[in-house]
Amino acid sequence: MDEIINKARVLIEALPYIQSFYDKTVVIKYGGAAMTDNDLRRSVLKDIVFMNYVGMQPILVHGGGPFISEKMKERGKEVKFVNGYRVTDEEAIEIVDDELTRINREIVREIISLGGSAISLSGKDDRLIEVKKHAEIEGEDIGFVGEITKINGDVIQRMITSDIIPVIAPLGVGAKDGFTYNINADQSAAEIARSLGALKFVLLTDVRGILKDTQDPATLIPHLSVAEVDALIESGVIAGGMLPKVKACIRALDRGVKKTHIIDVKVPHGLLLEIFTDEGIGTEIVKR
Repeated sequence: MDEIINKARVLIEALPYIQSFYDKTVVIKYGGAAMTDNDLRRSVLKDIVFMNYVGMQPILVHGGGPFISEKMKERGKEVKFVNGYRVTDEEAIEIVDDELTRINREIVREIISLGGSAISLSGKDDRLIEVKKHAEIEGEDIGFVGEITKINGDVIQRMITSDIIPVIAPLGVGAKDGFTYNINADQSAAEIARSLGALKFVLLTDVRGILKDTQDPATLIPHLSVAEVDALIESGVIAGGMLPKVKACIRALDRGVKKTHIIDVKVPHGLLLEIFTDEGIGTEIVKR
């Protein structure tokens, strides 16, 4: 009986959050271990279907780096990054396009199998994401890598108002040349959140959140303002792979997104715990 009562308490705790977030847009960047672990992937997608059923408007933007690198190696191509950007020549962009499209369709199929309604989208569709070619980095041309110049969010808006979960692959189309470009998934998700004025932007990662000591999960910082983030970047606490994620959060906040979250995808149902409980499980970043 106590277990049943505790379940009821959990539901009641979630009620004010469900009421607050009803009909609100949440952009989720999906990557990390959940891309390759079947159980984790299913847990994340169940959370997103749940959010949709209780009246939220989730938008899922996914990566696919490990699969792209594996396919490139199979074809005998060098996997090379410059400052975190994949060097993407003409053959590589075809691999990127094929792998992201395959992953995208698999995610959509699984959401539908869980009872949700979802649609497969690429940033190329209806020029959803327009880009310009990324500038050289340290004097090196990194190929078909794009910098986002515009999000044409009408197609996404139509989907979410019809209770359909958009699943978006981070590809863009050149605003001037019409070529396909590879885009960083974190940046794609942040720009989509900005464009749609999302209430929340959530980054699913392989770490607990922002840690004072990267070797000690107990040093998790649960809540930060942008000013505090700037100080942590200055001191070197936020560095390496966490830096672009935090910068993506800050860009989203700069254009009206209310709250951003960095959470560990390996925590079962972490997405629901972060959004629908008092404590949360990751790091929440707000403007002030």
